[in-house]
Amino acid sequence: MTATVDPQEFFALFGAERRPDPYPHYRRWRERLPVAALAEGMFAVSGLAEATQVLRDPAFGHPEPEYLDPADRLPDQPVDESGRVVRAFLSLNPPDHTRLRRLVAKAFTPRMVDRLTPRIEEIAASLIDRAPAEFDVMTALAKPLPVEVIAELLGVPLDDRERFAEWSHAMARALDPPFLQHPDTVEPAVRARQSFVGYFRELAEQRRREPGEDLLSALVAVSDAGDVLSEGELLVTLTLLLIAGHETTTNLIGNGVLALSRHPDGLKPLGTEGEHAAQVVEEVLRYDSPVQLTARTALRDTAVGSVVVPAGSQVVVLIGAANRDPAAGPAPESFDPARAPGRHLAFGQGIHFCLGAPLARLEGRIAFRELARRRPRLTLAGSPQWNPTTTLRGLATLPVVSGG
Repeated sequence: MTATVDPQEFFALFGAERRPDPYPHYRRWRERLPVAALAEGMFAVSGLAEATQVLRDPAFGHPEPEYLDPADRLPDQPVDESGRVVRAFLSLNPPDHTRLRRLVAKAFTPRMVDRLTPRIEEIAASLIDRAPAEFDVMTALAKPLPVEVIAELLGVPLDDRERFAEWSHAMARALDPPFLQHPDTVEPAVRARQSFVGYFRELAEQRRREPGEDLLSALVAVSDAGDVLSEGELLVTLTLLLIAGHETTTNLIGNGVLALSRHPDGLKPLGTEGEHAAQVVEEVLRYDSPVQLTARTALRDTAVGSVVVPAGSQVVVLIGAANRDPAAGPAPESFDPARAPGRHLAFGQGIHFCLGAPLARLEGRIAFRELARRRPRLTLAGSPQWNPTTTLRGLATLPVVSGG
């Protein structure tokens, strides 16, 4: 019989006072309870081996989509013909996940990502050059770069990109699980989603009439053996791409600049021309992951470590703790920009591995490289402030000064 831990003890890991550095608390929890039963039907996994198993094992997936009575639906909530809530492929099991991911992958190709490289370089260089000697990394670079990139990728008109970013931020704040979510985030997220869905419904219809070279046009037109995305599937896929392509990359850049600014050698590990940026990106992803936790549902009784997780149980995977497990490599609590890239779960594992990982890595590499070239003597100029979210870990402000 597995002993049950008071869930409040687990929830306390994410208190506001621990937000600047939750990792010592994660470490103590992981060493004591790599797999913990929190309550009936709820488990927490924090060890690297155990977390990897849950993310890779087909015995863990997601609950089936709900059937909603029309009176219970949120405004503009996409549903299929039978009344089931339409969810992004990230939240589905095979064969639905397989079908949708294959369709999206046919449109969101490596070639499309590679084609963006010169434009990302241009945007990053321009943003850094425009920043004064003392500036906020989040406002000047980490927030505008990813939203410009995802907007260009989707073909969003320039004049609409500011509200595009506002919708993304509001929806991202509501991604925390119910036990961590502040009620004040729910209504703004619902309004943002309504605005986003309405906006892209019109833009998608325009792309059907006048297709372009952007990802939205590709998603509208994509087909696999006659199979296409329904309107609801298209809209939830676009929502996923917006949040995954904007918020997580913003956090990757901000968390990385903070870690480098606290390193004894500052930005020097990037190299004078940023030639080591790719290696630094991987260490940032491991050391201070933009995504701190995710969840799966046990589809059948399954042993994780020495604990049997009953079918139907929710399993919270603590990515931030697993990435600093000593099994990931030596001195896991240290930020080592020279570390050879090793194991981390920042983009997940298995069939739900992040489809946008190549784009996030590309943006991170370019942002760090351009900072190394243009602001090599960057140092902290005050105390950074963290966003009040847990699932997505990132900074609200990061004041720095660039020396002469």
